[in-house]
Amino acid sequence: MQTLFTRLAVALLPFTLFSALALSSASAQARTERLIIENGSNALSNEEARQNKEQWDDTRMLRKKLNSRVEKEFDKTDRAFDSRDACEKSYNVNAYWEANTLRCLDRRTGRTVTP
Repeated sequence: MQTLFTRLAVALLPFTLFSALALSSASAQARTERLIIENGSNALSNEEARQNKEQWDDTRMLRKKLNSRVEKEFDKTDRAFDSRDACEKSYNVNAYWEANTLRCLDRRTGRTVTP
C-alpha cells in the first residue's frame, strides 16, 4: 500500500506543480489600467539631449569650416579669372598668363607682373 501511495504521488507531482504554476501566473499578472505620463525630465532624456546638442554643435562647426573653405576656393578662382582677364587685356606685351600657377608673368624675367 505504501508503494501505491509513493507511485501515485510521483505520478501526480508534475500535475500538481503545473496546475499551481498556472494558477499563480494568472494572479501574478500586473494591472495595466493606469497610464503614467512623466514630464519627460529624467536623467536618461537629459543625457540624450546633451549628447544630441553636442553632436549638433560639432557638425555645425565642421559645416562652418567646410563652407568657409569652399568660399575661399571660390574667391581664389574668382580672383584668378579677374587677374587672367586683366593680364590678357594688359598693354604689356611681355605679360602672359600662367595657367598652372594662376599668375600673370613677364616673359623676360619670369616675375609676377601687375597688369
